[in-house]
Amino acid sequence: MAAAAAAAVGGPQPPQPELPAAGLALDKAATAAHLKAALSRPDNRAGAEELQALLERVLSAERPLAAAADGEEAGGGGGGPGAAEEEALEWCKCLLAGGGGYEEFCAAVRAYDPAALCGLVWTANFVAYRCRTCGISPCMSLCAECFHQGDHTGHDFNMFRSQAGGACDCGDSNVMRESGFCRRHQIKSSSNIPCVPKDLLMMSEFVLPRFIFCLIQYLREGYNEPAADVPSEKDLSKVLQLLEPQISFLEDLTKMGGAMRSVLTQVLTNQQNYKDLTSGLGENTCAKKSHEKYLIALKSSGLTYPEDKLVYGIQEPSAGTSTLAVQGFAGATGTLGQLDSSDEEDQDGSQGLGKRKRVKLSSSTKDQSIMDVLKHKSFLEELLFWTIKYEFPQKMVTFLLNMLPDQEYKVAFTKTFVQHYAFIMKTLKKSHESDTMSNRIVHISVQLFSNEELARQVTEECQLLDIMVTVLLYMMESCLIKSELQDEENSLHVVVNCGEALLKNNTYWPLVSDFINILSHQSVAKKFLEDHGLLVTWMNFVSFFQGMNLNKRELNEHVEFESQTYYAAFAAELEACAQPMWGLLSHCKVRETQEYTRNVVRYCLEALQDWFDAINFVDEPAPNQVTFHLPLHRYYAMFLSKAVKCQELDLDSVLPDQEMLMKLMIHPLQIQASLAEIHSNMWVRNGLQIKGQAMTYVQSHFCNSMIDPDIYLLQVCASRLDPDYFISSVFERFKVVDLLTMASQHQNTVLDAEHERSMLEGALTFLVILLSLRLHLGMSDDEILRAEMVAQLCMNDRTHSSLIHHIPENPNPKSGIIPGSYSFESVLSAVADFKAPVFEPGGSMQQGMYTPKAEVWDQEFDPVMVILRTVYRRDVQSAMDRYTAFLKQNGKFPGNPWPPYKKRTPLHPSYKGLMRLLHCKTLHIVLFTLLYKILMDHQNLSEHVLCMVLYLIELGLENSADEEADEEASVCGPERCHDSWFPGSNLVANMRHFINYVRVRVPETAPEVKRDSPASTSSDSLGSLQNSGTAQVFSLVAERRKKFQEIINRSSNEANQVVRPKTSSKWSAPGSAPQLTTAILEIKESILSLLIKLHHKLSGKQNSYYPPWLDDIEILIQPEIPKYSHGDGITAVERILLKAALQSRMNKRIIEEICRKVTPPVPPRKVTAAEKKTLDKEERRQKARERQQKLLAEFASRQKSFMETAMDVDSPENDIPMEITTAEPQVSEAVYDCVICGQSGPSSEDRPTGLVVLLQASSVLGQCRDNTEPKKLPITEEEQIYPWDTCAAVHDVRLSLLQRYFKDSSCLLAVSIGWEGGVYVQTCGHTLHIDCHKSYMESLRNDQVLQGFSVDKGEFTCPLCRQFANSVLPCYPGSNMENNLWQRPSNKSLQDLIKEVEELQGRPGAFPSETNLSKEMESVMKDIKNTTQKKYRDYSKTPGSPDNDFLFMYSVARTNLELELIHRGGNLCSGGASTAGKRSCLNQLFHVLALHMRLYSIDSDFNPWRKLTQLEEMNSQLGNEEQQPEVPILYHDVTSLLLIQILMMPQPLRKDHFTCIVKVLFALLYTQALVALSVKCNEEDRSAWKHTGALKKNTCDAEKSYKVLLSFVISELSKGKLYHEEGAQECAMVSPIAWSSESMEKYLQDFCLPFLRITSLLQHHLFGEDLPSCQEEEEFSVLSSCLGLLPTFYQTEHPFISASCLDWPVPAFDIIAQWCSEINSFTERHAEQGKALLIQESRWKLPHLLQLPENYNTIFQYYHRKTCSVCTKVPKDPAVCLVCGTFVCLKGLCCKQQSYCECVLHSQNCGAGTGIFLLVNASVIIIIRGHRFCLWGSVYLDAHGEEDRDLRRGKPLYICKERYKVLEQQWISHTFDHINKRWGPHYNGL
Repeated sequence: MAAAAAAAVGGPQPPQPELPAAGLALDKAATAAHLKAALSRPDNRAGAEELQALLERVLSAERPLAAAADGEEAGGGGGGPGAAEEEALEWCKCLLAGGGGYEEFCAAVRAYDPAALCGLVWTANFVAYRCRTCGISPCMSLCAECFHQGDHTGHDFNMFRSQAGGACDCGDSNVMRESGFCRRHQIKSSSNIPCVPKDLLMMSEFVLPRFIFCLIQYLREGYNEPAADVPSEKDLSKVLQLLEPQISFLEDLTKMGGAMRSVLTQVLTNQQNYKDLTSGLGENTCAKKSHEKYLIALKSSGLTYPEDKLVYGIQEPSAGTSTLAVQGFAGATGTLGQLDSSDEEDQDGSQGLGKRKRVKLSSSTKDQSIMDVLKHKSFLEELLFWTIKYEFPQKMVTFLLNMLPDQEYKVAFTKTFVQHYAFIMKTLKKSHESDTMSNRIVHISVQLFSNEELARQVTEECQLLDIMVTVLLYMMESCLIKSELQDEENSLHVVVNCGEALLKNNTYWPLVSDFINILSHQSVAKKFLEDHGLLVTWMNFVSFFQGMNLNKRELNEHVEFESQTYYAAFAAELEACAQPMWGLLSHCKVRETQEYTRNVVRYCLEALQDWFDAINFVDEPAPNQVTFHLPLHRYYAMFLSKAVKCQELDLDSVLPDQEMLMKLMIHPLQIQASLAEIHSNMWVRNGLQIKGQAMTYVQSHFCNSMIDPDIYLLQVCASRLDPDYFISSVFERFKVVDLLTMASQHQNTVLDAEHERSMLEGALTFLVILLSLRLHLGMSDDEILRAEMVAQLCMNDRTHSSLIHHIPENPNPKSGIIPGSYSFESVLSAVADFKAPVFEPGGSMQQGMYTPKAEVWDQEFDPVMVILRTVYRRDVQSAMDRYTAFLKQNGKFPGNPWPPYKKRTPLHPSYKGLMRLLHCKTLHIVLFTLLYKILMDHQNLSEHVLCMVLYLIELGLENSADEEADEEASVCGPERCHDSWFPGSNLVANMRHFINYVRVRVPETAPEVKRDSPASTSSDSLGSLQNSGTAQVFSLVAERRKKFQEIINRSSNEANQVVRPKTSSKWSAPGSAPQLTTAILEIKESILSLLIKLHHKLSGKQNSYYPPWLDDIEILIQPEIPKYSHGDGITAVERILLKAALQSRMNKRIIEEICRKVTPPVPPRKVTAAEKKTLDKEERRQKARERQQKLLAEFASRQKSFMETAMDVDSPENDIPMEITTAEPQVSEAVYDCVICGQSGPSSEDRPTGLVVLLQASSVLGQCRDNTEPKKLPITEEEQIYPWDTCAAVHDVRLSLLQRYFKDSSCLLAVSIGWEGGVYVQTCGHTLHIDCHKSYMESLRNDQVLQGFSVDKGEFTCPLCRQFANSVLPCYPGSNMENNLWQRPSNKSLQDLIKEVEELQGRPGAFPSETNLSKEMESVMKDIKNTTQKKYRDYSKTPGSPDNDFLFMYSVARTNLELELIHRGGNLCSGGASTAGKRSCLNQLFHVLALHMRLYSIDSDFNPWRKLTQLEEMNSQLGNEEQQPEVPILYHDVTSLLLIQILMMPQPLRKDHFTCIVKVLFALLYTQALVALSVKCNEEDRSAWKHTGALKKNTCDAEKSYKVLLSFVISELSKGKLYHEEGAQECAMVSPIAWSSESMEKYLQDFCLPFLRITSLLQHHLFGEDLPSCQEEEEFSVLSSCLGLLPTFYQTEHPFISASCLDWPVPAFDIIAQWCSEINSFTERHAEQGKALLIQESRWKLPHLLQLPENYNTIFQYYHRKTCSVCTKVPKDPAVCLVCGTFVCLKGLCCKQQSYCECVLHSQNCGAGTGIFLLVNASVIIIIRGHRFCLWGSVYLDAHGEEDRDLRRGKPLYICKERYKVLEQQWISHTFDHINKRWGPHYNGL
């Protein structure tokens, strides 16, 4: 190749031999330099040709791809396909650099970068930020770096994970405010950047066109049209893999900055270049072939190349159809006819696709060009074409986006994108990976269309709106089916089929979201709203969704397949119809935009009219079907609302005629009735999905685009239509017409009896909502927000985020009410109180909640709003319960209140007509009938019905018309009212109108029939009565028909009448029903009289109503009617009567008359109504009190019996928990209760009882450190945590040091293990028989439902308290009282006791005979061993040696004592038997351990007891030189010695033996303290002390003076080399303090305290003595006297001296000398180690978890990009251990070892099976315990006290100290298993 290149350069030179590689590189550089020089000359034609020839050679597209194609098959073919490409890239880099180094060239270009924009491009899952305060466009986003470098304090921002990818907008003032720019992009730096020197980029201008052309040739070559059946993803991705280096190279070029970008822009957009290179003319066969492939690709995409149109389009109409019959785009021609014949099999062929109605588009020629013609004029255009063809490969997308900071490119690219829009849609529909592709499309388009300036330009120059609308229309046209709404056979309407992939998978969303995005720009939206053609097309598009997803009610059997298409339908309406609508509405805010509204409304009505015609709609909706999707109705409604609210349009000018209004109201009303039917379970055979639809319809994200516009439209219709017609329509739609009869029985032809009541409630509730809702009828935005918020808070307390979620926001982002915006927060603080997060002892953590303020309950609670907004009916009940509770608590109302009545916001004048509904006879008849029926106790009526009836009457009185002023004058005789029921239509007047007789139609069986018709006693003759009072009463339906007919006639559409043969035939009763006859009822009531009787009925007393104004005339003059009234039915009736009386004198008089009639006159003095009320209240209260008392008594007795059976948990006098002892002290056996069989009895050898225990391995002790400050979690690279200073590490080092120099078996007795992986035993205190337990386990094993614990591992829950457990600890038979015998002090001397101890230890402990008890003891010991891992048990050098078991067993005791000490706070000052002691099982544990330890007898020669209590002859030391010596006694851990000594004794132990052991060991401990002290201080101090102490050596109590003892120790140890070799390192150990006698005493006491604490605890458990409480400073003296170390008289002495506790078993100086000599002989050889072993750190502080930073962001930013130290990748789910700070990959397969993932592995190594991890990407803490795990919750909360799991909201989070404390507490107390309830197995996969 080099030769070829050289030939090309040097012209006619002879061919040179191949150069070696190095030469080649030089050669490239030289060639490049030569060319650069040639091109810099003024006449550079020769150079240019030379370069062209070279590039032609280097970048020939033929070879690599051919090689690739063959190579892949033939297994790599020689040098592999990559070699040639790499070579080509090398050439390019050389040529660009013009002979220099490529790196230097890059740096040089970067220097000229005028970086005003950031433009960083990211892909999915990148963490970015969005600040709503700084954003102009809602899509604005910033990369983390720009965000943190800008100032966003106090802004409304959040962090988010990018879904589709994006780019950083920092520096772009079109998208965000400049105040938010970061420091780098604030400076408009273009001014001071020097001009780019011409020669720097000269080569690039020549080389790049060829390079890009080469890339395009590759793409052309590589593309093979997929066969119809096999997707060709494989082939495409292969080609893309090959091109990876080229595209990356381009991407790197874009990153060089502005200078290089502008060169690239020139290259990409230059049309001449493109034409020259790609035309396919000329002699080059390769280019020709590539051009042909390009044309084929165009053709197969259903696109034509303009010049070829004649050839392809007309002569071969079928060309290409075969290749591309995918998803309904038929082929290469663009003719509309062709597009129509979609492939049938795609639609199951069942839908009758042939009959699909084509929708005429605005102009076919324009469309045709939009859909089918593409002409590429530049590289950019063809590159985009291939990018689409290859389904948007990520690399290409990133390259194209990286260029965007170049303004010129941005415009060109946007135009190109728009030009390809139709093609994008087609490719998207065919794609198999539509999700990925959608994300990539949006990744690009959101960058282009969010910019208003750009969007406007493209709209003007490229018909962007036409293209988008047309493309959307085409897209939906591919999945239309015939609508079955209304008239199935003859319907001409088509709707989208929601079952199609296009809708089901939301494939349309990229296009719709682009459309919504551009409509958010005012300039673009205005163009749209002005363009009539576009509006028509758009309404066409919307009508595809009108009536989709039709539900037909199943009447016979349950539907076999529940389709889930409804979600697709709701999503489609929301995204494709509603959101663009909200976008348009946001630009219709002012009066000047009236014209737009008129346009939309006009075309909307036209579309609706077409729709009604298409479905053949007359006036009756088809029964039993409902669709929730009426987008046309909703467009119309929302634009009306906007017109009245913001644009001051006259409503009537945009309303259609009456007939159209009647049609408009039918379908929304049908939906309301269907909702009631669904909630009455009438649709139950349609499955759950129909309930799902009813819920989605009112759900917060949908309600303001669905139910709100529907109800508003109904309100508009009601305000303009005849009220009688409207009311009768409502009852007819709700199917309760037949129920509204005075007769006690009736026939309902359309409804089962069981549904009647709920449907009637539904109808009345609907009317109440219709009449009281003011959302679109006059409320301001702030009032709406407040009402919504109150409704949500009344249902339940809510967190801030759930409020934001539940409050319907205006879906258009630019609307202004964004949750989190100023108004939201201010309204929230006005209506709610914040309840900070609380912690319950059960560990369930509450979030911060908002709860309604008292005055909100008192004045704003609005049940109507609550009913409208509840998804679940139970929320209404919940709101009422909370309201009731509030009233009771504040003493406002004691009983069961009714929903309160609330005054409404005044109506906007345009809607005044709505109130006519309340003043129409039809409604009054209904109300009268219902009151009558309730009074007569007819069936199927409820309190709820009455409540609604009264509510409607009250509404009517509040909104009465003012016609009543001159009522008295105009009262004419009754003969005037020939109209059947009421004289007029005013409710106030009609209330007092008496109705005497009513004629009803009843079944013959009804009781009414048997009565005689009333005799004509009344002054009227019967005839006239029937004429006036009873004629044509209840044909509500006929009434509606009559009105309908009138309206129709009025609009003089005679032609229409012929079409209406439908009379009310379908309402006549079916023949099977019993015959109806007519009966006449005597009623003689008016609404007023019914109300008064109701009052009597409700209060349960005769004549309970007494008009209040008779006593207090003031009430009428100054009525204080509150805006808001609490109370029940009685108060409601009283309120209504008062209002009626206020409104007219006539009513007042009539009320008084009725009361007089009902009540006989009484003497003047009588109880006033107010007093009566209080009496009533008293009586009610009394009853309630008695009831409560009774309940409480019953409850108490129940509780008592439970407590007795559940045994005495806290019996203070017993040491063994849970036993019930009787008063006589003679009883010797401890008695246990078995919680399974319930029997009580002692634990015996053959039927042992056991304690329920949980054994767990614990490393909590190992985490103790010697300083109180917890370590911080590292948040920078510098910070690191080293585990050297933990208790576990120190003990490990000590043991391995001992094992290096001393005999192994002796080492294992000198220390304790179990700091890491020690076994902790805890119990809930309940006991059970071991045989009962076994059968309980069997039953659990068979009952596999109880997951969460594994029965095979012996896990279970305590049968009584359900606490988690995994073993049973046998209780040792024996008495509780035995202790008393053993505790009597004996007068034996210390020496005698020492001998006894030695003898007892010497007795071999034979294992007791094989009893059940001993078997259990063995098995529990096995459990204890298996609880921890082997590495935590085996420390011996000889594996399996018995010394190991011995060490392990006494260490278990040590671990449990140490942990209990930590649970008590690290000291015993609080004393008492704390709760830890109550539930302690140490006593039983000691028995088990002692029994096993006695099996190993220590060889009496090696028993440390000897060394402690006897002086040895010196010669015995000489014998063991050759073998390793034993551990010197001063290196022994005294606490371990204590446990060994006690466990070696036969149990139970005698108290005086115990004290004896403690005394002996205390002497050793004290000596150790003195030795350590002597090593700590410096030489001068030592000699001084040695001297002073020696003087007092012969005084009487020398053995109890620490000064004497210290001086003796120093002098003894000086004999060895311990104090020698004081080099530099010595000073490190020496503490610089000058030692005073106080500080020395303190040191000695601190050294001894840990031992005293453990010993006291042990004594407390073994002998059941209480621990005394004390101050911290006197802890030492109190504990030592409690242990019997201090003679009692000592306590008076004032300055307490620790040495006074000493009681030497043998002369002190002799034994000390003996101990020191052991040390000296060791330090002869190893002075350093000898010293290290003497200084023991015994003062460990309490363990803590790591300290976390205040702000979560610091953790997140550091860890979420941090690489894992094991696999060096950035983990997908990073986690941090909160105990030690280790960074791990959660679930990462990369770090898996022997099938354990890293977190599980770490939990075993760090916490012996317990791990606490913070999941960095989720802010949640996860606990691993053994084989289970649980999500614990989060310790970081946002400003509103809420967790943000998975960082979904991305708000700033702050540490919650209380929660972290709770977590730490649970860790230390090992209670994760008990407190957290949701555990699951992790199968080692975390």
